[in-house]
Amino acid sequence: MSKDKVDIFDTTLRDGEQVPGCKLDAEQKLVIAERLDHLGVDIIEAGFPISSPGDFNSVTEIAKLVKNATVCGLTRAVRKDIEVAADALKPAKRPRIHTGIGTSDSHIKHKFNSTRENIIERAVAAVSYAKTFVEDVEFYAEDAGRTDNEFLAKVCEAVVKAGATVLNIPDTTGYCLPEEYGAKMKYLKENVKGIHKATLSCHCHNDLGLATANSIAGVVNGARQIECTINGIGERAGNTSLEEVVMILRQHPSLGLDTNINSQLLYDTSQMVSQKMGMVVQPNKAIVGANAFAHSSGIHQDGVIKNRETYEIIDPADVGVNESSIVLTARSGRAALAYRAKLVGYELTKLQLDEVYQEFLKFADSKKEILDNDIHAIIDATKLNIESVS
Repeated sequence: MSKDKVDIFDTTLRDGEQVPGCKLDAEQKLVIAERLDHLGVDIIEAGFPISSPGDFNSVTEIAKLVKNATVCGLTRAVRKDIEVAADALKPAKRPRIHTGIGTSDSHIKHKFNSTRENIIERAVAAVSYAKTFVEDVEFYAEDAGRTDNEFLAKVCEAVVKAGATVLNIPDTTGYCLPEEYGAKMKYLKENVKGIHKATLSCHCHNDLGLATANSIAGVVNGARQIECTINGIGERAGNTSLEEVVMILRQHPSLGLDTNINSQLLYDTSQMVSQKMGMVVQPNKAIVGANAFAHSSGIHQDGVIKNRETYEIIDPADVGVNESSIVLTARSGRAALAYRAKLVGYELTKLQLDEVYQEFLKFADSKKEILDNDIHAIIDATKLNIESVS
């Protein structure tokens, strides 16, 4: 079955870098940008050029460096922002200006003290002006998640007519439920005149832990771009996690959707971003966390040792992890102990294993995890005179 391509728009260097304490210098940004290009990311949002001279220079240098991906600069619906972004993006092989404005009643009233009519005028003016500099213009309807669908459709129709090539539908506050966000995409697909001229894009935040689910709901209902970050880093509770959406689409071929991402680089890229941003990846993080392929329960360990697929739906090698990890704890069983003992050189008979296991439990009750050196000590403590064959 042929698959529709979903573009991956990575905003690690823009939305991700807005996290307190995650500031990157220009050299670090270039290293990450080069890796993202190698990873197969389709669009790299390099920064917000007008925000500072440093950001302007970083966007320019990334535009020079990137060979394959589109390089994107963020702006507000302000002429000066757009001019500065266009200037920063001049060296890019494939430049994109990402401009937009808030569309929810909350933003219109409290942020802009404006009207719906004026918001549409400003949106059209911004897209039209950006279009004089680049062909590829993405429009974001900030707080689209809480925007009335009928009005959102009017905004989208107006900016597509003005030349927008991508329509970013952000769940800015992470408020939507997946069925709501998916229905919003479906409504726009069916009710925006000229929608065939633009790509619908998901930009979801994780305030309620639904960013990934919402993004998948979005592409199932017609979006063909996902905006995401490595490790899900981003404002507040974070953004959609790149590695999660990529592997969900790959593990569910029945959806008929896939990306150009080289998944075998995911773990290494995760580690690189974590180290350069100083943001530790939580151990239970899906796909790239330290425990994502680790097993400590005896029942799970026995199953994985017999056949990896009993408790793992992803082959670790597919995301760049060498192998599954059998972690020895007080919850581990004989199968796991025999497996780990064999790795350090002991081929135990069933009777030997029974005795070693009793000694193992004494050690395990006093330690969080039994390491390879501990296995030698455990076997010595049994006084069974078991010879290592390593």
